[in-house]
Amino acid sequence: MRYLSEKELNIASRFLFLSMAILVIKQDLQNIEKGTILKIKEPYIELLNKMEADATNERKRLRKQMRNLQLQVTQLNKNDAFSSYLFICKGREEKRNYFNPAIRKKVELILDELMHKAYALNNKVVSN
Repeated sequence: MRYLSEKELNIASRFLFLSMAILVIKQDLQNIEKGTILKIKEPYIELLNKMEADATNERKRLRKQMRNLQLQVTQLNKNDAFSSYLFICKGREEKRNYFNPAIRKKVELILDELMHKAYALNNKVVSN
């Protein structure tokens, strides 16, 4: 049974998966900075920094919306196949189970979106 509205669920889900995407970006930045695989690291680091900044700004906006809606997301448990999260909004609770490969795909889509956005912004700056 659904206890949260579509809007509430969309905001909380986006916040959750965007937070995961930010963690992936930070890990990738650390790996690139300390690794020796890439000969020229700077363009990748710049792209990841732009992606992280965009994601962080969006997450701040989402956090504000969540605060206004009295909306929270907490992880309940995680195993090899599934992760469970509790969505709470104004006293209403909804537990959601996500298949871990589906989470990975959602995070990947957000990373792709952030990458295209950062790349588009970079091209506007270069062309001006």
